[in-house]
Amino acid sequence: MVQSSKTQKIILDGNGSYLGMEKGCFVVKDEKGNSERYPLFEKEIGEVVLKSGNMVSTGALASLGFWDVDVMILTSRGRPVAMLKGLDDDSHVSTRVAQYEALKDGRGLEIAEGQNQVLKKYGLRQFDFKKIERVKNLNVDDLVQLRKKLSAYEAHASRTYFKRIFSLFPENVRPEGRRTFNAYDGINNLFNLGYELLSWKVHKALVNAKLEPYLGFLHSEQFGKPSLVCDMMELYRFLIDDFLIQHYRKANKNHFVTKKEAMTRKKVGKREYLNDADSKKLMRALNQLFESEIEIPRIRHGKKQTFETLISEEALLLAKFLRKERKEWNPRLATFILR
Repeated sequence: MVQSSKTQKIILDGNGSYLGMEKGCFVVKDEKGNSERYPLFEKEIGEVVLKSGNMVSTGALASLGFWDVDVMILTSRGRPVAMLKGLDDDSHVSTRVAQYEALKDGRGLEIAEGQNQVLKKYGLRQFDFKKIERVKNLNVDDLVQLRKKLSAYEAHASRTYFKRIFSLFPENVRPEGRRTFNAYDGINNLFNLGYELLSWKVHKALVNAKLEPYLGFLHSEQFGKPSLVCDMMELYRFLIDDFLIQHYRKANKNHFVTKKEAMTRKKVGKREYLNDADSKKLMRALNQLFESEIEIPRIRHGKKQTFETLISEEALLLAKFLRKERKEWNPRLATFILR
């Protein structure tokens, strides 16, 4: 369980744990029979994370849905695969209508780059984003063509970026390039896992802001691709990169295990993953990362806030911008997490 001053999170990341509901309290029991109680109304339950290998009662799920508590469901390897969403969550139609209209008037073409901060920190040659800035300033009537040009520059920047940061890892585990879907090597799968957790945090923030996660502005609309999530992830991806570099810069083959998996119906491939012990450490460290503070004032009060709160606030500010309640949206970019 992760706890902060105002909210608490219930995280079942082991095996054999049980989450139930008894007399107004959430009850967590581990495999040895030990139990902890979390009164629903004494402290706000901010999030519940359920990992494969654990059990949950329908009564607990009903209470979580009724009180609009964020629930994330992970596979045994820590990959986010589902979230609990209330039936009335789609009732805020005006926000989504404004989001659709933004595709036509160009309000969604906002972009921010953080990768150069990582390159600079580790003494690597930084990428020149002036070309992207010039494309953004073009007076192009066809927003589809403008988005294609931006995407092309972004793809080139990404290849250059990963080539440089992968050079920081030992040669015996260093990948030749960035691979996302069906990556075979351990380092790429390490980054994929970190990005999947970031994707969940962004997806959750967008849903809570009543935005449509699959309707983006820079990334294309494709079946199964949460385009707006991909757009907003670019604001924070470099923080995940910096975290992984710090923790696994000296990684070796002992950190990974090789497993055979069906890549297609007729093809079986070997893929590297973090071993079970390191996977658990990584997931706990990543959860702590999102609870770490950033020196960016909150909207209403406070000079600092957590990484996760910043993502939620930016989603709300984006929604206000799209509804034309704000004249502009300038994302507040963190430099690095406070340690």
